[in-house]
Amino acid sequence: MDTFEELNVKGFIDEPIDPTMDLFEEINKLKKEKNAVILAHYYQEPDIQDIADYIGDSLGLSQEAAKTDADIIVFAGVHFMAETAKILSPDKKVLLPDLKAGCSLSDSCPPQLFAKFKEKYPDHLVITYVNCTAELKALSDIVCTSSNAVQIVESLPKDQKIIFGPDRNLGAWVAKKTGRDLVLWNGACMVHEIFSQQRILKLKQRHPEAKFIAHPECEEVVLQMADYIGSTTGLLKYTINNPANEFIVATESGIIHQMEKANPGKVFIPAPPNNACACNDCPHMKRNTLEKVYLCLKNDLPEITVPMDIIMKAKKPIERMLDISEKLGL
Repeated sequence: MDTFEELNVKGFIDEPIDPTMDLFEEINKLKKEKNAVILAHYYQEPDIQDIADYIGDSLGLSQEAAKTDADIIVFAGVHFMAETAKILSPDKKVLLPDLKAGCSLSDSCPPQLFAKFKEKYPDHLVITYVNCTAELKALSDIVCTSSNAVQIVESLPKDQKIIFGPDRNLGAWVAKKTGRDLVLWNGACMVHEIFSQQRILKLKQRHPEAKFIAHPECEEVVLQMADYIGSTTGLLKYTINNPANEFIVATESGIIHQMEKANPGKVFIPAPPNNACACNDCPHMKRNTLEKVYLCLKNDLPEITVPMDIIMKAKKPIERMLDISEKLGL
């Protein structure tokens, strides 16, 4: 099997690695040799977060990488995030350790179906959550993040009709916060949809002093219980600034590594999902491993490419969001 066949079948380079090799040391060496930066989303495994140059939410990471003079970006995240990095840094080579690191939310909104959906509402402005494909961004008027979605919607005239996609839970939360009637695409993130209301209530009873914090991609029944709702970065900041010593965290459990590093002595409990697992992991995010990061940097593969016409179209709604955010002082 040649390399490209292997990537199509497995999604990653599968080479034997000397088990005695210090992967941290080798990755740092390759970074210097190749003038590369490593981006790690908050939901990556702790080792990947610890080797990364930048750790954060998807759009923020792409913006940080665009400011650097790196030739190569290794995005330890999922496919749409690497596409966003390519949109903001078209001249840089963008690598994703595992091509099969997809996203259930992004997959829930195929661009060709969304284009048909959009045709039904010709007088509506399209706002899409950044957690979507480059093609979907190219069909949008404005892109938003979970931390600025409310303000983006509020910045538009009250009579402006709006389609919001792809996340119906984030859209419903934004509609509730703004009092606006949004047309929602029926998409969702599997990780944020399977939190168990009953199990969280029991956990809250066992930890009455704990603050319950949740991402707005969670369902309404979960959000109603929350002491704080915010983006992944927002949740992290809340744990730093709030004097509570215990937090029940309703988002992907990878963020707990950064919460523990920033808050020695505080206790973080992953909110229980409605399944047999002890915590809520994204299987796509967890496809990336330190070994795959090393092999991807060593081989310059798998590479993420986005057609230039899509880059040009997808960049406009991102720039519009940044313009609005700047005017609002966000």
